[in-house]
Amino acid sequence: MNASHVPRRPGVDALARIGHRSPGVDPADASPHSFPDGGTWRTEIPSVEGPEALAVVLAESLRLDVPVHRVSQGSGVWMLTDAEISGMAASCAERGIELCLFTGPRGTWDIGAATRTDSGGGGLRARGHDALAGCVEDALRATSLGVRCLLVADEGVLWTLHRLRAAGLLPDGTTFKLSALTGPVNPAAYAVYERLGADSLNVPSDLTLDHLTEIRRVSRAPMDLYVEAPDDLGGYVRMYEVAELIRRGAPLYLKFGLSRSPAIYPYGAQLRELTLATARERVRRGRLALDLLARHGADGGMSPLGSRLPGPLRRFPVPEGD
Repeated sequence: MNASHVPRRPGVDALARIGHRSPGVDPADASPHSFPDGGTWRTEIPSVEGPEALAVVLAESLRLDVPVHRVSQGSGVWMLTDAEISGMAASCAERGIELCLFTGPRGTWDIGAATRTDSGGGGLRARGHDALAGCVEDALRATSLGVRCLLVADEGVLWTLHRLRAAGLLPDGTTFKLSALTGPVNPAAYAVYERLGADSLNVPSDLTLDHLTEIRRVSRAPMDLYVEAPDDLGGYVRMYEVAELIRRGAPLYLKFGLSRSPAIYPYGAQLRELTLATARERVRRGRLALDLLARHGADGGMSPLGSRLPGPLRRFPVPEGD
């Protein structure tokens, strides 16, 4: 499906026969952008917290024939051993899947009491120099073990890692993914994060279709969107909109989260059965979304498996030194 293609609307023919007309579609709403390979959408399985969960995702994706471009983890680089990171990177490389690990520390897990108030304080941001340095350490460690995608939840961390990438201190081809917990909610913010170094940006799942169109008028940076969001991100289920989400938001990563499920971050063995069960179900949710796309004639336009780079993006000039 190219970005301007209008998929079949759900129930349109049956409704027309009893006098209910479906709303019209404005071609100007369509995103004019795509991934550099020409695709308009890719897939992501989030909350893949370790080697066991990854093995479940890989096996289930083969069983259900669900193409996977990226898997992401939410607990953080620091929650994995070197052997676990290396093993996950190798397993993903064998299947041409991008592995994305979260940098830390984060404000929600340190001693900052404000994050536990109703206001949320600074949320996931890195508090102080040491937390910033910890995120840098995570990035250096993960990339040395073969990881080439890092999840970031702080604009200062993002800019710092982008500068390290520009200076050659992080491997060429390393990409940065902005967390859904700090995702931009307007086009100006989206454009700023792109310029700070983001290569794909999670946006909150409660943005309207018009909001996606507004963003696409100012930026072509890939967008990540939970088709089904975890409860701590609202629990939204937007599966029936998936074709229109692609048409408006391309280039778009379809993220298959899971509502009505307990949080699993930071992951440990005490959460093993829940984590493996939810990993399996996230892949099944992906199958449901792909089947729906096919029924609506909107299953074309997927990026080739193994695709991961975002293409040329706009950046702020990187200073040579402080």
